[in-house]
Amino acid sequence: MPIIYLSPSTQEFNPYVNGENEEAVMNRIADDMLPWLEANGIQAVRNTPEMTAASSIAASNAGHCDLHLSLHSNAAPEGQEGTLRGSLVFYYPTSAQGQRAAQLIAQGLRDIYPLPELVEALPTTTLGEVVRTRAPAVLIEFAYHDNADDAAWLVSHEEVIAQNVVRSLTRYFGIPFLSPASPLPALVDTEGSALNIRRRPSLSAPVTARAHDGAYLTVVNRWEGWYLVRYGCLTGYASADYVTLL
Repeated sequence: MPIIYLSPSTQEFNPYVNGENEEAVMNRIADDMLPWLEANGIQAVRNTPEMTAASSIAASNAGHCDLHLSLHSNAAPEGQEGTLRGSLVFYYPTSAQGQRAAQLIAQGLRDIYPLPELVEALPTTTLGEVVRTRAPAVLIEFAYHDNADDAAWLVSHEEVIAQNVVRSLTRYFGIPFLSPASPLPALVDTEGSALNIRRRPSLSAPVTARAHDGAYLTVVNRWEGWYLVRYGCLTGYASADYVTLL
C-alpha cells in the first residue's frame, strides 16, 4: 500500500493574524489526517516540530515514499500584507506524478475553499521540499495566514481540510475513499491455500503478501467484497470471501 512522507510546517515563528502560528495549525491538520490515512491503507511517515525543512527532506529521501506531502500556509509579500487570498499547490515542473498529485489536490480544495477560482496548482523550482525530494512532491499553501478571512477559514476547517486532502490522495493512488472504522480481529479461512493480499481491491492488482490459512489478520475497513487488512507490518486488500471475522 502507498507510503507518504507527511511534512507539516516547522515554522512556529510565522504568526497568524488571529494569534495562531503556522507550525501549530499545520500539525493539527496532519494530526487530523492520520485516522483517515489509516482508514484508507495509506502509511504516513511524519516529521516532528523539532525538525527543519532540510532535515525533513533528508528523512524523506532516506525512506521509500511514494509521495512527499508538505503542509503550509502562505503570507503576502511586503507591502501587500493582508490583501491576498488563495490556496496554492506546488509541484516540480518535470515531475509528471507530482503535477498529477498537485492537480488532484487542487481540484479537491476547490470544493471547500470559499473562493474556488483562487485555488491553483503551480510549478516551482525554488521550494526545497518540492525540488530536493526523491519522491514526487507536493507542497500545499492552504491559505494566507496574514489575511483575516483566510486565517479564520483555515482554523475553522482543519478537520474538513484533512479529510479533503486524504480523499484526493486516494484518487492519486487509485484506491477507494473510506471513512475510519473500528479495527476487527479476523482469520484467514481458505481451506488450506494462501490468501492473496493485494495493493488495490481488484483481482488484477499486484499481490503484496500471502497469508497462510488460519493466520490472524486485522480488518481495518471494508469496500464492496473486499477487506482492507493489516497482516503483520503489511496492509492491503483481501477478498472478504476468505476472511472470517472473530
